[in-house]
Amino acid sequence: MLPDLLGQIPADEQIGSVTADGAYDTRKCHDTIADRGAHAVIPPRKNAKPWKAATTGAMARNEALRAAKYLGRALWRRWSGYHRRSRVETKMHCVKLLDQRLIAGDFDRQVAEIQVRIALLNGYTALGIPVTEAVE
Repeated sequence: MLPDLLGQIPADEQIGSVTADGAYDTRKCHDTIADRGAHAVIPPRKNAKPWKAATTGAMARNEALRAAKYLGRALWRRWSGYHRRSRVETKMHCVKLLDQRLIAGDFDRQVAEIQVRIALLNGYTALGIPVTEAVE
């Protein structure tokens, strides 16, 4: 699925990194990401073994595997930026709580409907952020 998704992004558009869960720890995914010049942030599987470094994707994956074993999985997630993925999933869950389907039939109105939901969530988020002030 990942190669098809990346194929939808125009070739002239630069991709900095691709973050995915461990199910995407495959040669095809790593090679596709490397071919686009992006950095893969995919945790190696728990029983992962190094791959023969024949491609750029395999070399990058082996480097991630070495880092995960050296740092430990929890620290690797922080170091690599993988922890940001859970924030995105949490926010998508919040969007889905507002309703999993769109009411509008027209595409432009569906876009507006999603934008309203996001503005609503951003408003709630702003209410929950504490305001800190320096005390002399």
